[in-house]
Amino acid sequence: MDSTRDLRLVDMTANPAPLGLLGFGLTTVLLNLHNAGFFALDSMILAMGIFYGGIAQIIAGIMEWRKNNTFGTTAFTSYGLFWLSFGGLLILPKVGLAEAANATAMGYYLFIWGLFTAVMFIATLKLNRVLQFVFASLALLFFLLAIGDWTGSALLKTIAGYEGVICGGSAIYCGLAQVLNEVYGKEVMPLWAVEK
Repeated sequence: MDSTRDLRLVDMTANPAPLGLLGFGLTTVLLNLHNAGFFALDSMILAMGIFYGGIAQIIAGIMEWRKNNTFGTTAFTSYGLFWLSFGGLLILPKVGLAEAANATAMGYYLFIWGLFTAVMFIATLKLNRVLQFVFASLALLFFLLAIGDWTGSALLKTIAGYEGVICGGSAIYCGLAQVLNEVYGKEVMPLWAVEK
């Protein structure tokens, strides 16, 4: 009798990327509707940022870790923590725990996230065209917002708002495409895979 057995494990866990993409996308659209001037920055955006943009993306990042996906782990966990830190930047001064960040500091905060995103964009060149658009437009968004803070240009922040709605919309498309393509077992919404 052969005592060796094939002990390979089959990954039966769900794809966490749609959760992370939708947490990012929906929250980004709402924040950038504010940046475009449609409504004030209020508890609706903060709640979305903390719970869906923040916590849901962190959960997706941890699930990507389980799937041995370094890119997904890094992206979702980092952007989830971005949303939590953004909420902290707004809440901490309100409760007297810290001074509010000035425009120069906020510009650097947004700029460093833009640099991070630009490097993450390079990784998407091996993935699909929709993710490439998401990360390229997100890097541009961070840089526009940073320059808007540094220059005090309301027009630039409004332009960034509209660009951010497009960026968030592309992430929503990417997340929903993955859900529908998996459910239907065929390409319902194209992601335009990169040829390897």
